[in-house]
Amino acid sequence: MAKYAVGLDYGTNSVRAVVVNVANGREAGTAVWNYERGTDGVILSDDPNLARQHPADYVKGTEISIRRALGQARRKVKSFRTDDVIGIGVDTTGSTPLPVDAEGRPLAFCKEFSRDPAGMAWLWKDHTSTAEAAEITALARRIRPQYLTKCGGTYSAEWFFSKILHCLRTAAKVFRAAHMWVEIADWIPAMLTGTEHPDRLTVGVCAAGHKAMYNDGWGGYPDAEFLASLGPGLGPLRPRLRQKAYTVDKAVGGLTGEWAARTGLPAGTPVAVGAFDAHLGAVGAGIAEGTLVKIIGTSTCDMMVVKNTRELADVPGLCGIVNGSILPGYFGLEAGQSAVGDIFNWFVNYVQPGGRRAGSHEALTKAAARCRPGASGLLALDWNHGNRTILVDQRLTGMLLGQTLYTTPGEIYRALIEATAFGALTIINRLEEYGVKVRQVVNCGGIAEKNPLVMQIYADVTGRAMTVSRSSQTCALGAAVAGAVVAGRKAGGYANFAAAQKAMTGLRPKTYKPDPAAHRVYKQLHALYMQLHNAFGTKDWSGNCYNVMKKLLEIRAEARK
Repeated sequence: MAKYAVGLDYGTNSVRAVVVNVANGREAGTAVWNYERGTDGVILSDDPNLARQHPADYVKGTEISIRRALGQARRKVKSFRTDDVIGIGVDTTGSTPLPVDAEGRPLAFCKEFSRDPAGMAWLWKDHTSTAEAAEITALARRIRPQYLTKCGGTYSAEWFFSKILHCLRTAAKVFRAAHMWVEIADWIPAMLTGTEHPDRLTVGVCAAGHKAMYNDGWGGYPDAEFLASLGPGLGPLRPRLRQKAYTVDKAVGGLTGEWAARTGLPAGTPVAVGAFDAHLGAVGAGIAEGTLVKIIGTSTCDMMVVKNTRELADVPGLCGIVNGSILPGYFGLEAGQSAVGDIFNWFVNYVQPGGRRAGSHEALTKAAARCRPGASGLLALDWNHGNRTILVDQRLTGMLLGQTLYTTPGEIYRALIEATAFGALTIINRLEEYGVKVRQVVNCGGIAEKNPLVMQIYADVTGRAMTVSRSSQTCALGAAVAGAVVAGRKAGGYANFAAAQKAMTGLRPKTYKPDPAAHRVYKQLHALYMQLHNAFGTKDWSGNCYNVMKKLLEIRAEARK
């Protein structure tokens, strides 16, 4: 009898459930439920940096998406039975910390805080904490430099302690009511297994290591003295945090009877330790040493692994180097861009060039495809939502340079795509500069699957072949892989991730190969991009940008011959 694993993927706007055959990775059922609250599931305010989510959407979305996915599996596969589900995996956005009370219950479930954004989950793209991030970075450089070595040298406004410190400063009532803060990557598996109580909570090394400066080498999370130096209320938080963080090959516990009744899954089904969507997306894309996995969505996360027996340099500007954060036995390396798809959406939805039809993604992609590399004379910076890697600065903004009275929407759209490709190449160069060789690039996500122009431009800019993951639900598939591993061989799952990935993951046949002529043009444009990158993004750069506009015109003239 076939065995199945369920993967749960909690994204920015929705939750997705997939039911996957563990023998071959095929989806028997899938369902998506859009969060009900806020704007496209995100609680916003007059502050453009604020982005929160109500945890009630996670609860409702879990029940509905699982039931619908199981229903589709029953209709699609005649022999399917829910008793054949052997494991569950969970991935979420992050860092998305949630304030909870002494029982592990989200404050947003209390009437007092149900409408207070500070009592909700602080979504990954909430950037209200830029000042606090700078304070954390400065203090660590002064008294705990080791804390920064594994997170690229700079602590981010998108991360765990920045948000908690900002809550202390701006929403003291919520801060006082919060017994602890829990990443939703940890809270959701705990919810499913009845282990939400702070004394029973299991935390994953993925979230703790990449976003909360956790490292076994210095005793786990930052020490109480360091936290108290940031704010008087942070010191007492330290002993409440868990002492040990775990990899995704461990089970948090078994599905409770209540959640079995709510979803139709068997009670006791093992639930894996939670992780971030990009990390399990890398698993679902078949990540291995030498493979760079790019999860391309509203933002982009770039993931690599290096065997933990190898000596590995600290790479400045990365979002973390964490032992076991992607695959057990490997260092997980995370980088990324704060906006990619969001930049294209901004141009289509906010600028709205040409109206709905002429200004749609499809129409602009066709117009952009008619432009030759360099022929527009445009150059953009992909910092519309700040820079995640390698500058780690959320106060940077986007730029479009070189427009004239004859610049077209299609040319601008292409320049925005090219900018994200230049940012991707900058990350690759940084990795290789510090000895992490990129031998293969695997892309996943809707943009990689649906927009060949983006993939071709990425190939032409980087000078590397671009492949695409076979699954359209790579993050959810990676979560299902984790479910199959925690189930174990006796239940019909796998003993380790290598065996599970070999059976359950794969690539699409299409490979995008770089065009040598286009690559030559893009090498010139990338040099100009890096000049702007260093001029606007670093304090130490000194020079003159007089040449940039003139060089863009030269490249444009040559491209139009």
